[in-house]
Amino acid sequence: MATQMTATADVRRGSSFLRIAIALQTLTIFLQAVSAGLLLTASYGETLHSAGARVMYGASMLYLLAAVLAWKPGGGSARPVWHASGFLVLASVQVVLGIAHVPSVHLPLGVLMFGLSVLALARR
Repeated sequence: MATQMTATADVRRGSSFLRIAIALQTLTIFLQAVSAGLLLTASYGETLHSAGARVMYGASMLYLLAAVLAWKPGGGSARPVWHASGFLVLASVQVVLGIAHVPSVHLPLGVLMFGLSVLALARR
């Protein structure tokens, strides 16, 4: 009985960590959109957008870590791990496109990533 209650608490804790990680990722993507606007209007916009890209990528890695931690101990569905992995791939492509200065793909991909992140947050 105690083992079952401990396992249930671990699953709940992992699920809340996953929800926090997705919320953080969503927030960082939104802030990237704000800093992209500053990129066009302020001298410090490029620095802010570049730093935000690193934070957003880190948040994507945290999302993957949280998905694995929520899945592995509880033995639940691996679907969040696949979603987080796909999102990390999208974030990697986004970073490469940003460095290569390909705004025609970089901007729509950013909008798609924000939408997918909001959707993942709503599903949790």
